Amino acid sequence: MPSLRSLACLFLGTLFCVFGSPQLTADDRPNIIFIFADDLCFDSIAELGNEEVETPNLDRLAREGTSFSHAYNMGSWSGAVCLASRTMLNSGRFVWQAKEIYQQSEREREEGRWWGEMLKAAGYRTYMTGKWHCRANAQKSFDVVRDVRPGMPKDFPEGYNRPIEGQPDPWSPSDPKWGGFWEGGTHWSEVVANHADDFFADAAEHDEPTFMYLAFNATHDPRQAPQEFLDKYPAEQILVPQNYQPLHPYAEEIGCGRSLRDERLMPFPRTEYAVRVHRREYYALLTHMDAMIGRILDAVDESGESDNTWIFFTADHGLAVGQHGLLGKQNPYDHSVRVPFLVKGPGVKAGGRVKEPVYLQDVMPTTLELAGIEKPTHVDFHSVLPLMDGARSAYPTIYGAYLDLQRSIRTEQYKLIVFPKAKTVQLFDMLNDPLEQHDLAANPAMAAIVKDLFGQLQTLQTSLGDELVLPAELIGS
Repeated sequence: MPSLRSLACLFLGTLFCVFGSPQLTADDRPNIIFIFADDLCFDSIAELGNEEVETPNLDRLAREGTSFSHAYNMGSWSGAVCLASRTMLNSGRFVWQAKEIYQQSEREREEGRWWGEMLKAAGYRTYMTGKWHCRANAQKSFDVVRDVRPGMPKDFPEGYNRPIEGQPDPWSPSDPKWGGFWEGGTHWSEVVANHADDFFADAAEHDEPTFMYLAFNATHDPRQAPQEFLDKYPAEQILVPQNYQPLHPYAEEIGCGRSLRDERLMPFPRTEYAVRVHRREYYALLTHMDAMIGRILDAVDESGESDNTWIFFTADHGLAVGQHGLLGKQNPYDHSVRVPFLVKGPGVKAGGRVKEPVYLQDVMPTTLELAGIEKPTHVDFHSVLPLMDGARSAYPTIYGAYLDLQRSIRTEQYKLIVFPKAKTVQLFDMLNDPLEQHDLAANPAMAAIVKDLFGQLQTLQTSLGDELVLPAELIGS
């Protein structure tokens, strides 16, 4: 049976496959639909193991396509992790290289080193709606653009430091009077789906292959959803995560304390009651977004182009929502750095599961390969197509960084986390302790593993241009 990669060569006419298939006409190249969520943890899809949440349309995508179970965000030089993630995504550069070009992102776009520009140059008709959060001009990055959204909807003082058990909640996630996702009169997730409908109608009138960048602000706070979706999740029935803590022991030293906006949404110390309420609102917004994604998937099926369309779904990073005493995404634990990553397309295995580690930004060079574009030298990330054929990951270890406050390295079995200002390290056995509850760093029997991972992390830092010096004293050397 031919491999997915050889099928892609024959089907797509990619010039750069080893079999040297002849290039097909532009009309034969696939349509590409990229659906992007915000703040979505890797374990937030029912089909992939979450028994609390209703995500029938993402479940459908996972069943009809292949899921990458270990997809990561590399980190951030900014408290706005979204900004760094999206700059990496659209520029193709690893985190510190993306930081270097961040201020010049518009020049990068003008000179053609930007995701949308590369696909336009290859003859794709490109569309965009929703959250952008890049410095490059979104209106010029795509052919058709609607409602470019900021980093997050407007928030309000009543949405912070809540809820407090036994006291009235000053804020309602379903009341449009607060604005936020309701600003403009239509929930922003519905606006994305509405524009997607328009895009499909426009694409039907053109012969070029299509690229759509459909970016939801959901599930970012303020987590607002119609009441019918909140009613699906009574707060008293929501489970408290197994790795719940009232406070993270190093919250202040790692930049996740009371001064961080994301963390101030919930009272300190965290209570099980507050965690349940926040997770309820998180799930309701997710299920509402899922319904809008269902509209997009239906539109693909109704277009008559589903056999020539690739669909990618991922998120810019995850979110803690009460795990480890944290609420936001500015931390190195899997709930915050790991995301869902779903792929559906011609020849993709239905119900497939790939455990090889990837970065979420690998979606960009994957689409370039599908479009018949040779990967430019400035693109650091890698196509995931070989991994669906059984190849090994291009990343033997996964790197993580946040400001100068956190560093991490992940192998298949272990994760070493370094908190320089807290003067401490943590070690977790990810195979036996996936919720990262049992820190092994102080165990003398693990000293050699800590030392080895620390050395590998330093090597990674050098290769990635990370200038933060991690003193050997952190591991007692």
